[in-house]
This record gives sequence, C-alpha cells and structure tokens, in this order.
Amino acid sequence: MLIILSLIAGTAGRGQGLFESAQTDLDKSANKGIELNGFARGSAYGAGELFDYSSVFGEFCLQTEFNKANAYLYSDLRFRGGVNFDDHYTEFQLKELYAGYKSAGFDLFLGNQIITWGRSDGFNPTNNITPNDYFFLTSDMDDQKLSNFMLRMKYRINPVIDIELIAIPVYSPSNYRFDLFDMGEGVSFGDVNMPEISFGNASLATRLNFELPGIGFSVSWFRGYDPFYGFNVKSIDWSTGEPVITNTASPYLKNTIGFDFALPVKSWILRTEAAYNISRDYEQNMHIPNPGITCVIGVEHAFWGITTILQYIGRFTFDFTELPLPVLTDSLDPLAQMQFTNEMIEYESALFNRKMFYQQEESNHAFALVLSKDLAYDSWNIEMGGYYNLTSEEFLIRLRLTWKINDALAASVGESFMSGPDKSVFDYSGPVLNGVFLELKTSF
Repeated sequence: MLIILSLIAGTAGRGQGLFESAQTDLDKSANKGIELNGFARGSAYGAGELFDYSSVFGEFCLQTEFNKANAYLYSDLRFRGGVNFDDHYTEFQLKELYAGYKSAGFDLFLGNQIITWGRSDGFNPTNNITPNDYFFLTSDMDDQKLSNFMLRMKYRINPVIDIELIAIPVYSPSNYRFDLFDMGEGVSFGDVNMPEISFGNASLATRLNFELPGIGFSVSWFRGYDPFYGFNVKSIDWSTGEPVITNTASPYLKNTIGFDFALPVKSWILRTEAAYNISRDYEQNMHIPNPGITCVIGVEHAFWGITTILQYIGRFTFDFTELPLPVLTDSLDPLAQMQFTNEMIEYESALFNRKMFYQQEESNHAFALVLSKDLAYDSWNIEMGGYYNLTSEEFLIRLRLTWKINDALAASVGESFMSGPDKSVFDYSGPVLNGVFLELKTSF
C-alpha cells in the first residue's frame, strides 16, 4: 500500500493523453542529431513524526538524446548527495541509459529503461515492469521510478496499431524500508531474497496497442517476478527468553493479463484499466498473494478551470479464506505458550502481507480524487490529491504549490499526510513518510 503515495502524488494535472504514445513516437522519429538538457535542484523533505529531515539532498541531472540515421541513444544521469533518513550518502545513478535502432516502423532498444503501461492516471494495474524506490522523497514522486535493464522492441503494424515486446533478464525489486517501521521490539528485516539469475527467472511482457479515432485501448501480458514483493518469517530466536524475529523480503512469480482503454466523450475522458493476476503456491507461502482482479475506473473533466480526476480502485481476491486465529491450548504449559506465540507471529505476518496486497478481505474498494488548477497565466499551479480506502479505512492527503518563477526556475512546496487504523500499513508508514517538502529547481 506504500505505492499509493507515489501514485497520488504524480497524478495531478498531467493526465495521460489519448494519443500520447503515438505522438511521442512520431516526434522522436525525427532525424534531430543530439540534444542536451537537464536540471539542478535542492530538495528538502521532513518535519515528520520520526525524522526531522527525512530527505535532504542536492542533485544534478544531465539528459542526452541522440537520433541520427536510425541510431538512437538516450541517457538520464543523476549525481546526488545528501541525507536520507539520517544516513549520509553520495551517489551516481543511471536513471536511464539505452541505445538501439529507431525508425518510423520499428524500434529496438537495449539498456536501462523506464516503461509505464496503462492509460489510467497514476493507478496502473497492468504496469508490472517498473520498480520504484518508495523511500526516495521529493516534491515529484515520479522520481521514485527505477529503470530495468531490458530488451524492448516495438513494431508499428500501421499508423494506429503497434505491438511491443519486452524481455528483462535480471530481476530488479522495488525498494521499501520495512526496517524503518516501528513493528515492535525484536523485529528486524533482512535483505531481499533475490531469485536466481537464470533464463527461467527472466520477465517477459507484450502489449498490443490501438490508437483509433476517438478511442485508444490495449491488451497486455506479463510473466515474471513482481517488483512489489511480500515477506516471510525467516527465523524466530528464543535464546534470550523473548522472541527475536527476522523477516526476509521475498519476490514472487506471477502472470498478468491486462486491458485498458481511454474514451473521450465531449469534454469528459473515461479511462478504465483492469488486470487479472495469476499466482501459484499462495496457500503455503504468505509472501505470495492470491490470484485476483484489480480494476480502475476513472473520469476526467474540467470544472471552472479545475482539472478533476475521480477514480474508483477495486480489487477482488479469488480463493479467499479467513486466516485462522491461533488458540492457546494450555496457559500453564511453557511449551504451549511458546507454540502459541510462534503461531501468532506467523498469523500477524501473514495478515500484514495481506494488507499490503489489499487482500485482508475478499474485496477491496477505494476512491482517489485529484484536483489541479493553474493560476496567474500558468505561473502558479496548485494540486491536491486524496485517497480513501473504504475497506481498510486508510487515507492519504497530499498538497503541492508550484511557482514557475521564469522559464528556467521553479519552486515547489507542499505536504503529504497518511494515516490509518492501528496496525494498518498507513499506520506504520505514516510516521516515516509524512512531512512537508520544499524544492528549488533550475532547468536548462
């Protein structure tokens, strides 16, 4: 459920155009040689419950695009230094770096790429390719997207139909920091239990996309390890007289069949996206979610100059069964007490995994609302995103005000706040991720 923060934050005021992908491909096909651009920025995020400074850093970005005689190269290089949850760091990041062949009818790229599938705004159940760093906090949560090393091919059958194929040889997980959560004394989380690097563990995906007059839609398929993973109880140590619990993050293999469409109706845009997720061995493994269907139904319209996006996010879980609550058989027997405690640890861990996957109930229902308004001849922009889950009673509110000082300089300030019932995901993550942010960015 941590993914909600980045999804809501990146949605306002930038709804995906109906024919956006087709137009982008046409634009990039031009023989335009080399282009350089980028930015420098200072970013501060903090004043939360657990950290005064959650994320403070300076960053320089250099983006390069080369397109000549069907040879294509793109790079997005980041140099960054600062403090992240009290840890000092300096790093160089290959945000994206890939090369290949590009023409009007066929593309072939190899390298580190960020790909987002789906037509709904922010919530994309058909997009299982892109991992995220959910604990990289800035004013723009699109910064959380991470690249995969992949081979990507796109063939344009005709001007309105294209097919895309993706192969990811090595699994790249998302980053979310369970170790920052206050989940009780004696609870720790180890490194991700990465799948073996082999042909059998590679991820494959394909999408058939249609950009017809008046409607755009696609069907897709994904087979691989989900970047958003669960966790297992690795060990319970009683040597100190109290349980010391070590958990390990564990990715899982799945198949996803997806469908999406965008339909403009006068001044309204209807966007729908659905995914059928197929998993195995979920009965014996708490880190593997049950098979299920996730759907997003959204409408976009401008009311009095305010771009408004309202979405319903629904999930249905197949083969759902209630977790059996452990029972203490003999309160006077130390061995029975220890067994009961072990069973309760397994129960609470399995329940938390279900909460992360929105499978604590057979069905899960939520709504998201995003409002965006430009002011003073587009010099100012105010955005508000809200999310409420009817099933879990968790909510999120995020506000951002952006001032475009001139063509090269912009400032952003805002706040993000999430909360939920006791032992919910938002209850654990709120003290870590809540806060105010400030950013000053110069682009060139």
